[in-house]
Amino acid sequence: MCFIGSYGPRRCGVAAFTEPLRRALVSCDPTSVCSVFAMNDPGRTYVYPAEVAHTIEEESLVAYHRAADLLNETATDVVCLQHEFGIFGGVEGRHVLALLRRLSMPIVTTLHTVPEAPNPAQREVTRELCDLSERLVVMSPGSAETLQRIYRVASAKIDVISHGAPAAVDRERSRTLLELGARPTLLTFGLLSPNKGIEYGIDALPAIVETYPKVVYVVLGATHPRVRAHQSERYRQSLEGRAEELGVRANVVFQNRFASDEELAQFLSAADIYLVPYLNPTQSTSGTLAYAVGAGKAVIATAFPYAMEILANGRGVLVPAADSGAIADAALDLLGNHRKRSRMERKSEALGRTMRWDQVAASYLDSFRHAVRAREQRSHTMPRGLAATSRGIRRVHLGHLRAMTDDSGLLQHATLCAPRYSAGYCLDDNARALLLMVRRAKLQRRPLRSQGLATRYLAFIEDAYVPTSGRFRNFMSHSRQWLETCEAEDSHGRALWALGTLGGSPNPSGHRELASSLFDRALPASLTFDSPRAWAYTLLGLDARSAREAPDRTMVTVRRELAGRLFALFADARSESWPWGEDTLTYCNARLPEALIATGARLRDPPMLATGLRSLRWLARLQSDTSGIFSPVGSKRFLASGGAKATHEQQPVEACTMVSACLLAHRTTGSLEWLPYARMAFDWYLGANVLDRSLYDASTGGCRDGIHEGRLDENQGAESTLSFLMALVEIQLHERSAPTGRPRDRAALRVVEDPENDPNEE
Repeated sequence: MCFIGSYGPRRCGVAAFTEPLRRALVSCDPTSVCSVFAMNDPGRTYVYPAEVAHTIEEESLVAYHRAADLLNETATDVVCLQHEFGIFGGVEGRHVLALLRRLSMPIVTTLHTVPEAPNPAQREVTRELCDLSERLVVMSPGSAETLQRIYRVASAKIDVISHGAPAAVDRERSRTLLELGARPTLLTFGLLSPNKGIEYGIDALPAIVETYPKVVYVVLGATHPRVRAHQSERYRQSLEGRAEELGVRANVVFQNRFASDEELAQFLSAADIYLVPYLNPTQSTSGTLAYAVGAGKAVIATAFPYAMEILANGRGVLVPAADSGAIADAALDLLGNHRKRSRMERKSEALGRTMRWDQVAASYLDSFRHAVRAREQRSHTMPRGLAATSRGIRRVHLGHLRAMTDDSGLLQHATLCAPRYSAGYCLDDNARALLLMVRRAKLQRRPLRSQGLATRYLAFIEDAYVPTSGRFRNFMSHSRQWLETCEAEDSHGRALWALGTLGGSPNPSGHRELASSLFDRALPASLTFDSPRAWAYTLLGLDARSAREAPDRTMVTVRRELAGRLFALFADARSESWPWGEDTLTYCNARLPEALIATGARLRDPPMLATGLRSLRWLARLQSDTSGIFSPVGSKRFLASGGAKATHEQQPVEACTMVSACLLAHRTTGSLEWLPYARMAFDWYLGANVLDRSLYDASTGGCRDGIHEGRLDENQGAESTLSFLMALVEIQLHERSAPTGRPRDRAALRVVEDPENDPNEE
C-alpha cells in the first residue's frame, strides 16, 4: 500500500489523519508494507520518518509525473490518495490528476471534502478523481449522497468509513495531569484559522461566567501554517484581545502547539463539553469532531452537514453558526444538567467505539482488497488498458457523433456541442468516421449494422466518387450540393484507407463489396498524387485490404510505387537533428512513419521498417515536453527545420496519429519503449497537456477542437471527436491483441471495453 497526501511533521488535517491510519493498518496486517509519498508545501522541507519513501513538490508538475513513474516501478498493489483541496498544486489541486492518470495500479481515494456547491474547477477535478479511482471513501452518508447526486458516482463504488478516533483515557487522571481541578471545562482543538469561529466561543463566555465563574475554555492548537504565512499570528492575537476586552481572559487558556494523539486524548477526556463553532455551513468532515465523539464527549457544534449526521440521536447540541448566545445557552444547559450530559456522553461513547482506528483500518483494508479484486477480475474479462489513466472510460460514447450525423452524413463543425449546419460536410470526416465504425465493430466482435452509422458514411463516400475522373470530391453543402470541381489528394487517400479497411474486414458482404469496388476504381488515381500524406493514407488502406486477400497486380504496383516514394523521401533525410522527409512538420505527422512501419513489416523490408521507426522515435521525443506531457506541433505556426515549436494551437488529430503509430510500432517490434508515448498522447485528451484541462467531454462524448494560447477551443467538431474516439478504440484493440506478459507490461495501457448493452451503439 502507498498513501499519497500530506504527512507529519507537516501540520494539517490530512497529515493528522493519515499518520494514525497508517499505523493502524500496519498493526492490523503486520505482513503488509505501507509507504507514503508525502506532499511538500512551497518553500518548506521536513525531516520525515522512515515510512515516507518519496516527496512531491506541490507546484511542480514534473514532480507528479516522476512520482507516478516511481510508483509504477514498485510492487505496490494499491494507492490510497488522501484528497483535500489546498494540498495539491494547480487550479483546485488538478496537478495530482497528472499523477493518477499515469498509475498502473488501482487507486482508492479518500475524499476529505465533497463540495455540495462546487465551482467549475472543483467540479471538474472531483469528477475526474472519481473516474480515476477504483473505490471512493467518504466519512459520512451525506457525502456519499452528494457524490451520487452532484457527481453521478455509482453507489457501488463508494465506501462510507468513519473518521478514526483514539481510545478514551481515564478522565480523572487527565484532569489531574492538566491541573484543571474541578473547573468546568470547554475545549476546542485543531489548527487555528478564521473559519473555525473560535471568537464566538469566547463571546459566549461572559454569559457562562455569570453562573460558573471558574469555567475555562481551552483552545488547543497552533495557527495553521498557511494562515501564519500570510497573517502571522494576527488571528490568535485577535482572540486574546477579544477575551481581554470581554473580561474573560482568565477563563481562556491558549495552548499554542500541535498536540500529539496522546495529548489530545488527555485533553478530550478531561473536558466537560467539546465546542465546534465552525463557520463553514457546508463542511463535509471534521477530524476534531470525530475525535470528540470517539472520546464520548458531549458536543456543541454549529449545524454543518457532518455535525448534523454524527451528532444525531441526541449525541450533541446543534446551534446556528456565528451565534454566541446560542452557544452560551447550550453550554449552560449541559453544565447545569448532569443527567442530560451523561446521556449524551453515553450515546457518543457507543458510536465512538465503532470509530477506533483499528476498526477504521480494517474497513480500509476491505476497500483496498475490493479494489484489487475488481481490477483483477476486469483484467481477465475486458481489455487491459487505460482504465485509470483515461479517467475510467467504460465505453466508446457515440452520443456526440450521432448528434453530428444526419441523413446525408457527418457534419464537419459544431458550435460548442451543437452541429453547425452552415459548415456542411466533407469527405475527410466521413472517411474517418467509417474507419472508426469498422474498427469499433472489430472491437465488439460484431458486424456493422445495415441501417447504422457506417452505412451512412459509406454512402457519403460512394456519392463523393466521380467515375469520369476516378477521384473523390471533398466538400458538400448542407443543401447536398458538391462545392468543388478539383479533388483534394489527402481526402482521396483517407477515403482509400477507410474503404481498404472495410474491404479487408469480415463485415457484411454488401458493405465489403461496395467498399472494395470503390477502392479498386479509385486506387489508380493515387499514382498521380504529390502529397506524402496521401501516399501514407493509401498505403495504410492497401495494408488493411491485404489482411483479408492477396493483393492484385494494381495493388502491388501502387504499393511498390508509393512506398518507394515515401521511403526515398525519408531515407534521404540523413540529418540526426532532423530525420524527417520534409522541411516542415505540419499536420497528421505520425501517419508518415506509421505507413512506413506498416508497409515495411508487410513487405518484410527491414530498411523501410527501420526508417519508419527512426522517424517516429524522433517525432515522439520532439513532441514530449520536459514535464512529461504530450505537446504536439501547433497548427498556427508549423515547425520548420531549425525553428522553434509553438506550444499552442494544438490539434486533437495529432494525439490520435501518435497513439496509432506508437501502438503499431509496439505490435511490430514488441518493444515497450512505444507504450509510454502512446499513453502520453492519449492522456493529452484527458488533461495531461499544457493547460492541464480535459478536451474530452464525458457528458456528450465529444472532444473539444484544440488548445489555443491559454484556453481551450470549446467547439466539439467532427475531426476532434473522431480523433479521440479512434485513439480510444485503437488502445482497446491493441490491448485485446497484446500477448500476456509480466504484470508491469500488462498494466502499461488500460481501457475498459464498451459493454454489450451500450445505449449509444451504432
